[in-house]
Amino acid sequence: MKSSELRTKSESDLGKELNELLKAQFSMRMQLATQQLTNTSEIKKVRRDIARVRTLIGEKAKKA
Repeated sequence: MKSSELRTKSESDLGKELNELLKAQFSMRMQLATQQLTNTSEIKKVRRDIARVRTLIGEKAKKA
């Protein structure tokens, strides 16, 4: 997910996106613990997407 795509979204949409990413991260952690996760690099991608969304939420909060 690119930050340019996220910048066009509203704060409520970013909040929903963050919630979905956190659920995906939890699911991946559980799959990793039970050795069902085949592609472990996805965890890193989700963590970075979470950081991007949180950064943009903070930037939008400062502007308001």
